[in-house]
Amino acid sequence: MSSSNRFTTPNQPDEAESLMASNDVDLRLVGVSKSFGAVHALKECTVDVRRNEILALLGPSGCGKSTLLNIVAGFLEPDAGDVWLRGRQVNEVPPNRRNTGMVFQHYALFPHMTVRQNISYGLHARKLPADVIDERVKEMMNLLKFEGLEDRYPEALSGGQKQRVAVARALAIHPDVLLLDEALSALDKNLREEMQIELSLLLRRLGITTILVTHDQQEAFTLGDRIALMENGRIIQIGQPEDIYLKPQSKFVVEFMGSANRLSGTVGLTREGDGAVHARCGLAFTIPPGSPDWSSGQSVLAYVRAEDLMLSHEPTAVHAGEPARIVLVTFLGAKSRFVIELGDDQIIVERSGGDGATGFSEGDNVYVSFPPARCHVVADD
Repeated sequence: MSSSNRFTTPNQPDEAESLMASNDVDLRLVGVSKSFGAVHALKECTVDVRRNEILALLGPSGCGKSTLLNIVAGFLEPDAGDVWLRGRQVNEVPPNRRNTGMVFQHYALFPHMTVRQNISYGLHARKLPADVIDERVKEMMNLLKFEGLEDRYPEALSGGQKQRVAVARALAIHPDVLLLDEALSALDKNLREEMQIELSLLLRRLGITTILVTHDQQEAFTLGDRIALMENGRIIQIGQPEDIYLKPQSKFVVEFMGSANRLSGTVGLTREGDGAVHARCGLAFTIPPGSPDWSSGQSVLAYVRAEDLMLSHEPTAVHAGEPARIVLVTFLGAKSRFVIELGDDQIIVERSGGDGATGFSEGDNVYVSFPPARCHVVADD
């Protein structure tokens, strides 16, 4: 296969495109908004997607992810804001003139066309020479491992094979930006995880700028160089996966990104005089560094993830009062989940095998602990 530059070479740039290229940005969205009647699907979304970057748009169903992707593709026009692709404003440019490749949730393969014909469809639409079309189809066949399947129809393909054909068709046109709209969600769990790894390796090998829409946190972490987390039509936090997970900037982010226990409490002082959270369930811990300045007596919510909690048979610095009780233990393969009752609160603890998971059984009285720095404190509104 030839160099990945084949997938990123722009047309002759004008002045704005040169500026964009020098800034290493392939796609720029500025204040993009979209409404459908009274429903505000997108609200002033702004983001830059860098050259060769994979950006994951992550969020719950209905938050605006697919609407934003369809605006990038040209299937929808924004009510406000601008879309820049390779230095060119494309708000009114139709989809077939944007050089973006799209892979849909259910692949959208043409059932009356063979694998070869599906892959070459966009090339014929662009009226490329026959020898170029043949070369690119062969390139995709080798890249996606389709040898021997060229003449099969979609109905004779497995789900994973259909997904590969859809990706091959999108890549065959050598798009400036590849768009994936829940492209793996129709696959079963094991195949989806396998394809996440395969697709991640492929996109990095090609060095192709990609926007991925997903509601699956693991998929966003596996594929995304950065994650843009969306809520109610807004992009509320952008960063590398570890920053999104470890440094959430809002209550929504911490609740969406993993299994988090929510503890109600008030701000007070520790015995040593440090600022602390006194949880309703009896836990007390110092306020994590970098937290806002809280007022004494202020009501707060403290979030701590299940994997950050530890169990002990003895009182801990965090839990010195009445013990909790283990009411359920579930073996989950690589980890065990403990359901703990502490007063009127129920706490979930997850430990990997051999990492504090052994030696505790249903019915045991236990104490919990966690590093205060891994706790996220927000105002209880």
